[in-house]
Amino acid sequence: MTLLSSVLFAKRLVFPKMEKQSSARKSLLGSLLCISISLVPLVVVMSVSNGMIEGITQRMIALSSSHIQVNVYSGEKKVSEESLTSLSEKLSGIEGIVYSYPEIQGMALASSSKGRCGASVRAVPYNLFSENKNYASLFTVLEGTSQLEPSSNNALIGQKIASELGLKAGSKFRLITTKNSGGKIVPRLTTFTVTGIVSCGYQELDALWVFIPLKTGFSILSSSKFPSCVKLELESPFSPDLVRISYEVQRKAGKNARVFRWDELNVSEYENFSSTKILLIFIMLLIVLVASVNIFSALIMLTMERKREIAILKSFGATNRGICLSFLITGFLIGLGGLLAGIPAGLFFSVNINKIVFLFEKILNYISEFAYLLMGKSLADFSRIRLLDPSFYLQTIPVSIPFFELALISAGTLLLTLAASVIPAIRAGKEKPLETFRKI
Repeated sequence: MTLLSSVLFAKRLVFPKMEKQSSARKSLLGSLLCISISLVPLVVVMSVSNGMIEGITQRMIALSSSHIQVNVYSGEKKVSEESLTSLSEKLSGIEGIVYSYPEIQGMALASSSKGRCGASVRAVPYNLFSENKNYASLFTVLEGTSQLEPSSNNALIGQKIASELGLKAGSKFRLITTKNSGGKIVPRLTTFTVTGIVSCGYQELDALWVFIPLKTGFSILSSSKFPSCVKLELESPFSPDLVRISYEVQRKAGKNARVFRWDELNVSEYENFSSTKILLIFIMLLIVLVASVNIFSALIMLTMERKREIAILKSFGATNRGICLSFLITGFLIGLGGLLAGIPAGLFFSVNINKIVFLFEKILNYISEFAYLLMGKSLADFSRIRLLDPSFYLQTIPVSIPFFELALISAGTLLLTLAASVIPAIRAGKEKPLETFRKI
């Protein structure tokens, strides 16, 4: 039995010329649908999780730790603005560094007439939000402007802290820090004007950030305990030269500085994201595996229905191997059909995931409002339901299509369908024509 004969018989098994009631064909169609349906959530989960991880990681690297962070230590002495700026300019000359800026960080108590809360104060160059491409692209200005005035007490604040303190662009608030006065630690009260309210789209990251000009930061964060650092950016955080550049930075920065790469500062978050993604894919693959098992039962039924045809083919010289190959091709075609239906559907839902979530959120809120009215409650007390809380997720769902992973999933699905077809195919190949003819 030639390969072409096996292929033609497989085609006949999948697309018979005579239309008749066949439970096996219905089972094959059901198997195809099960595989395609199981692939849809797998593709969506991979695309959304990949986009989420990339979006959050990108913000953590670009806006928090930067690609390389150089922490400067000076013992009990205070690091001066001139020395930190000079170190930043010196390190910017290293090959591979595309941007460098000094920063000092500190904790303070932010207070307004509406309340108070903790604040993470970041003193940065006044033109950082306009000159740094990451800050310019990843931050959204909700009110006011992102431009800091270098010689005045003005600040850019995050959306959450503005909401908690009831602040708007132009509002005033106070930062309470500490200073050393005669050997005693006393509070220092500084009034700031809100220049703008910003958000990077991930509230958990920028919830407590208060950006102030670098010069102002050196005047109110006077304690040597506040960390001073220089942050360096490369073309890409995944650059193969990252380690080499970090060693060069350490050599130029001197013994009073310690250099950290972004993968060292964010190792727990990055590993957590990666393990979560792997776990989700593993769970989705189990669903595909269960769907592939349906092919096993469908091919067993097909073998029972086509015993007569198998017997006739064998009586004309068909081999066990040729019949077995026909059923393997049949199982492969079912898997390929499910793949061709499931992958495009999954990509469609992935690309439109924000619209779908918004639609479900809108429907859910309409139903909830209707239930409120039925219970005689006022809609003024109704709080809208949000399916994605921006405190824990990005405000919009980013989608990144992982083409390499999709190729692996496609290959894995086809292998699973072939594996599920092996036993029924061997069983079909071992059918004995004489026993079949006796029962006719």
